[in-house]
Amino acid sequence: MSTEVRPVVVVKVGTSTIASDSGLNGRFLLNLAATAADLFERNWRLVVVTSGAVGAGRWRLQVPKPRTIAEKQAAASVGQGLLMHAYEAMLSPLGIASAQLLLTRADLGDRQRYLNARTTLHALLEGPSFVVPIINENDSIATDELKFGDNDTLSALVAQLVDARWLVILTDVAGLYDRHPDEAGAAILAEVPEITPEIERLAGGTGSDLGTGGMATKLAAAKIATASGVHVALMSGRRPQTILDVIGGGRVEGTIFPSRVDHLEARRKWLAFGLPVRGTVVLDAGAAQAIADHGKSLLPAGIAALEGEFEAGDAVALRDGGGRELARGIVNYGAADLGRIRGRKTTEIEEVLGFKVSDEVVHRNNMVVLQAHPNPSG
Repeated sequence: MSTEVRPVVVVKVGTSTIASDSGLNGRFLLNLAATAADLFERNWRLVVVTSGAVGAGRWRLQVPKPRTIAEKQAAASVGQGLLMHAYEAMLSPLGIASAQLLLTRADLGDRQRYLNARTTLHALLEGPSFVVPIINENDSIATDELKFGDNDTLSALVAQLVDARWLVILTDVAGLYDRHPDEAGAAILAEVPEITPEIERLAGGTGSDLGTGGMATKLAAAKIATASGVHVALMSGRRPQTILDVIGGGRVEGTIFPSRVDHLEARRKWLAFGLPVRGTVVLDAGAAQAIADHGKSLLPAGIAALEGEFEAGDAVALRDGGGRELARGIVNYGAADLGRIRGRKTTEIEEVLGFKVSDEVVHRNNMVVLQAHPNPSG
């Protein structure tokens, strides 16, 4: 697997952008697929958080807009397959694979499931193949998203999950207006440095007949993302190619919400100081130097000893043989499993444990280096 870390853009596609009374919007999907190919050419990776399952199911069943939770879940269960088939049909001819992930808020609230989702997404995005993860709320069983968010909040949480640089929210409006869009003289705010109560009052009601979200949920998503070091762009879904202008720093027709904090610095502070340290992994000399001086991931072969009881997903201190704390990070394996595979090659993990979560015990994306290794020889 490649160790190169590529910048990621998360694109949230609203129902009104991808679905209509006559079915899914093939032109939009075709343009989005071409944009994905251009992003890959520029060494970016793309994650799509998509709505539209209920809209696609409604079209297939030829029924009016569902009103009850049961009706919405039934439409979603029909539409989800149609939605994924449409994405795959547009991406596959360009040599790009699609990967489906259905999430609920409970998945991102549970530490182990959060870690599993994160590991899966990073494997897809950092691998040698071109893959676009397609993420949707599990509408056929979840009720919160159908009631409160139209995937806006989910897209912000996913942007956190994959350490995205940008979250682009594509919708049926061109951006955030300084007053109601129908009022004379209404203008799009090109940039919103901070989402203040005054800005929040500009948000209107619910969205289109097909969607369930509104501007308020988009502003809430922007607050989550920008507080995590992710820049946000809110723009019309008519021309998904403008995503290229966003990541290139060009002028865009829409509203930009720049992050208030540096992305990497925010994550470093969280890893270093925001999580309780549950245990210690003592490194051999080679691993200590590789991690502290070269920013490498920790592999089982580099573990000399373990201290404390910890589980997968916990934060641990990484110390050298002299007791110096060189780094902190989130482990992919608990102490009991690490005790069985420490000192071994990555090719032996599955043979010893009967499973393998990852080659890395602590991936460099989940690690912050605190100091250089003062004694490379040991």
